[in-house]
Amino acid sequence: MALSLATDRLADRWGEELARSSTLRISAPQGQIQAQTEAALRVLETTPGIASARALSDDEQRTLLEPWFGPDLPVERLPIPRLIEIIEDGDGFDAEGLRLRLAAEAPGAVLDDHTRWRRPLVKAASRLRLLGWLALVLIGGAMAAMITLAANAALAANAQVITVLRLVGAQDAYIAQAFVRRFTLRGLVGATVGTVAGCLATLTLPSTDIAGGFLTGLGFVGWHWLWPLLIPVMAAVVAFLSTRAAARRTLRSMS
Repeated sequence: MALSLATDRLADRWGEELARSSTLRISAPQGQIQAQTEAALRVLETTPGIASARALSDDEQRTLLEPWFGPDLPVERLPIPRLIEIIEDGDGFDAEGLRLRLAAEAPGAVLDDHTRWRRPLVKAASRLRLLGWLALVLIGGAMAAMITLAANAALAANAQVITVLRLVGAQDAYIAQAFVRRFTLRGLVGATVGTVAGCLATLTLPSTDIAGGFLTGLGFVGWHWLWPLLIPVMAAVVAFLSTRAAARRTLRSMS
């Protein structure tokens, strides 16, 4: 559950952040970078759908490259393209039209609207979210199977007691109710203990950290902590339904 909710947040964050931003890369001879950067900024300022555009400073570009090249990279002496950050407004801009204008005003400008990066990332996060919920369904199915087997074994072990109860006038519904109540209570208590242990384990997971990427922030956040409260209830429901079905089927076969 924590994995599913975390990947859901991750997919939303990746989708929103990358959908609102684009990057313009100025690749030109060293003597033309400044002129083409200014020309590209003028084009961007007059393009509908762009809320803001700014050229990244040397320090910002050094920060972007630091994880790969270290903190002492001499950005100002290397032929590194100038990056321009573009923030879109609600409607967005016409990417193809902007590319045509930039080709005329700043030939060294290359527009990246992050589409080819955003879609695989969001798709991967969505698949992870689906995997988490599928794991919950499989756990619920395994629980139902184990409770059914346990109920069948208990009914078979108490076959003589059931026969005596029938002789004194007990109905099958009354006999089944005793088993259903017992196994439902056990399922509720066991799921409660497991949920508490799982929440304590979730608290030990690393908190959200930009440097750690998607490997951090896998726990619950805010009102998501209410979701684990449903686990004991759902476990009790599964135990109730499984035991009742097993009891009715077994008692019918004993008739």
